[in-house]
Amino acid sequence: MSRQVIKRRSRGFICINAHPEGCRMNVERQIAVAEQTPPAREGVPRNVLIIGASTGYGLACRIAAAWGYGARTLGVFFERPPDDDKTASAGYYNTAALDHCARRDGLLAAHINGDAFSDECKRKTIEIVRREFSPLDLIIYSLASPKRTHPRTGVVHNSVLKPIGQAYSNRTIELDSEKVVSVTLPPASDKEIADTVAVMGGEDWRIWIEALAKEGLLAPGVRTLAYSYIGPEMTWPIYRDGTIGRAKHDLEQTARALDGLVSPKLGGRALICVNKAVVTQASAAIPVVPLYISLLIKVMKEKGLEEGPIEQMRRLFVDFLAIGDDPSTDDGGRVRLDDREMRPEVQAEIANLWPQVTSENLRSLTDFDAYQRQFRNLFGFEVDGVDYERPAEISVELPFD
Repeated sequence: MSRQVIKRRSRGFICINAHPEGCRMNVERQIAVAEQTPPAREGVPRNVLIIGASTGYGLACRIAAAWGYGARTLGVFFERPPDDDKTASAGYYNTAALDHCARRDGLLAAHINGDAFSDECKRKTIEIVRREFSPLDLIIYSLASPKRTHPRTGVVHNSVLKPIGQAYSNRTIELDSEKVVSVTLPPASDKEIADTVAVMGGEDWRIWIEALAKEGLLAPGVRTLAYSYIGPEMTWPIYRDGTIGRAKHDLEQTARALDGLVSPKLGGRALICVNKAVVTQASAAIPVVPLYISLLIKVMKEKGLEEGPIEQMRRLFVDFLAIGDDPSTDDGGRVRLDDREMRPEVQAEIANLWPQVTSENLRSLTDFDAYQRQFRNLFGFEVDGVDYERPAEISVELPFD
């Protein structure tokens, strides 16, 4: 047992420690939202695999499936356990809290902590699915990683956040100094583009689904979704038209190919789900995005439209996955959960405020306070109801299959 008073330690866009009690409270709050889910009409998922299940949309989706519909969930993630006097990562504590709540509430939740890109992790997952979760009727691909070791070649690919073709300049919030600053990013090289696609594109998703299909572990009517983002035109040079966007384009091509695999054989679907911009460790690393989300939070709150990951994932199930019919999609075949963010009146107000924001008026023109609080909440800090002067147990055990 190792108890200590845990004070937040940050460096740039990451926290280098986490608070287990704060993470537990975050999970409990999300469970409370999921439990308010109305009864499903049809098509309730029973056996769900979430690849990238410990934070953000992956964690929220797991909670929405389990506590909204009683689904049995298997989560795959790569998180740091506690080590001597060092805390575990937030995702590890999130999963420990989820495990405790699932046992308390009589839900089956299994976990694999490993490199989801690896063949070894896929083999282990297949063994557990065959034993406990077969057949799968929902597979969510929500993996976010800065690098990937290719399982066939052994080559390490590193993703980058860069524009393509020419340099890009705009403004962002420097999270350390809390100032609005200008940033210029050089264009990506061909190798950097290819590496980003290798990490964040659709190849690994395809390998997962093909491996599960080969083993006969997919149920009739199976659905598989991968998460994406489009955003407003002001972010396109660094996002939609940049290296990340190139990877997301590859992800969409993969969805169409996988749909051709699961639709005729199993009556299933492979879809891209476009989510709203939210505060995550990944989004905090993208220049321009912290300023955009700070404005987005303010505008959507004022209009009564604001949603976090759990509210989005609850809506995904209620409006798209538990309806008994094929979910409605846009012209590109994508499920759109970003519809409220992309309303013309929301985007027009953000565009109007954008050039007015300075370091001096940052907190009055945006909701940067909420952005900061949500960012720190990700790691279990500044969570309502937690006594941060009280020692917390950092050596939390998590049963792995």
